[in-house]
Amino acid sequence: MMRSNRLHSQSPFIHDRVEDSETGSLLTRRDFLWKSGGGLGGIALASMLSREGVLQAASGGRLSGVLHHPPRAKRVIQLFMAGAASHIDTFDYKPALITHHGRDSDFGEHVEAFQDGLGPWMKSPFGFRPYGQSGKHLSDTVMPLGDVVDEMAFIHNMVGKTGVHSQATYLQATGFQDPGFPGAGAWVSYALGSENENLPSFVVLPDHRGYASNGPKNWASAFLPTHTQGTTIFPQRANPIPDLHAHADFISDTSHRDGLALLNRLNRSYADERRGDPRLEARIRTYELAARLQLSATDALDIADEPEYIKRLYGVDRPSKNYPESINAPEEIEYFGRKCLVARRLIERGVRFVQIWSGNDNSFPRRNWDSHEDIERDHGPLSMGMARGAAALIRDLRQRGLLEDTIIHWTTEFGRMPSTQGSRGRDHNPYVFTNWLCGGGIRGGIEYGPSDQWGYKPLERDKPTQVYDVHATILRQLGIDHKRLTVRHNGIDRRLTDVHGHVITPLIA
Repeated sequence: MMRSNRLHSQSPFIHDRVEDSETGSLLTRRDFLWKSGGGLGGIALASMLSREGVLQAASGGRLSGVLHHPPRAKRVIQLFMAGAASHIDTFDYKPALITHHGRDSDFGEHVEAFQDGLGPWMKSPFGFRPYGQSGKHLSDTVMPLGDVVDEMAFIHNMVGKTGVHSQATYLQATGFQDPGFPGAGAWVSYALGSENENLPSFVVLPDHRGYASNGPKNWASAFLPTHTQGTTIFPQRANPIPDLHAHADFISDTSHRDGLALLNRLNRSYADERRGDPRLEARIRTYELAARLQLSATDALDIADEPEYIKRLYGVDRPSKNYPESINAPEEIEYFGRKCLVARRLIERGVRFVQIWSGNDNSFPRRNWDSHEDIERDHGPLSMGMARGAAALIRDLRQRGLLEDTIIHWTTEFGRMPSTQGSRGRDHNPYVFTNWLCGGGIRGGIEYGPSDQWGYKPLERDKPTQVYDVHATILRQLGIDHKRLTVRHNGIDRRLTDVHGHVITPLIA
């Protein structure tokens, strides 16, 4: 790189070795550059570590200090309803279904149903009424959101690409309907990093009964640096983060600390013998984060010291140990509310992206939003639990001054048909469904992109909203141009929004 005969005579590299001013020993050029951490060696080291994602985790992310736009938000909380929540039984009021209830459904075109859900038109089993100054109609099952509806922006013309749960979930979670792509939270983690070195930048709070379709692949890092993947936490379990704490009877706090100290010395010794390999440093940082998590995560998940009025707000003031086997409102309220409260505690400690799931993968009796058999039985308790927790989260963030720079995003993989399946259920509807956004510079009290009179397809079929548009809008509020946040993988510049996406400017305050 440089030739010694072209260096100034006072250069420390005029000879093959240089004396260490601290120890008096002779160092090779390579050792000197590593030890000094400055000059060309420091630059080269920073370059290597940056490529491996090591410094990104420490300094705050790929775009730390060089955002594309002035940010309106710093963090995201995503609420994901697994199994496909029905828009027309929660947020998208359709008087035509009341008028035509029980009549043969006529869509005016061929309809490809997922199963056999093309029975008569079916009104919602729940009543709707207007709320807030905006007069937004909400289902009685999401009544708690009525108090904060003027903070929310509804998108009623969302469309998907498939009626298959796994593919549709991938699409909403990662921007692609195939496996092998990073979750939205991983992209945000990659770009912005965490504001707290003791906590991950991306945390996932699954349903307490288990994972939704695809499981951890929904929040994987894929081809992004490994540290960007979601860290799974089950806050209601005795062991919220698997393998974080030692549970063997023969391990004491002292021996555990001594073991970690020994492991760290061995790691450092191994790394010292192989200087210049950034993978070793990356692994050491991962272990160090795990050690710090043992204290920081425990504190973040402990809601015991929260004021009683906050616990009542979230519906976690009277937890039960024995819930019925069938789906029920008290269980949904407690468990979803607990995750919302933990999400607030995580984001106020610097976590960038928290994903909260409601519903696990298909199981019987139903434990998710896939209400083929009975909308009232499933959506009633699930909606009430979600709405109680989400409304509490919005109010709590607002009173703490956090809502103005925190985006809340509610989504699901697709909607449900306005016609019946059987006598009480609804089939899949990827042709239109609802999302809503709140906080982080999003205009409240508005509806964008209506669906048609049945809630079957967008009213303007040539102007639907897709997940790429929602992702582009969220990134824009975080200060990121979705077209410029790219990573080359297999010869392609990949991004969260693929080759699509438009910022939904009417949603921006």
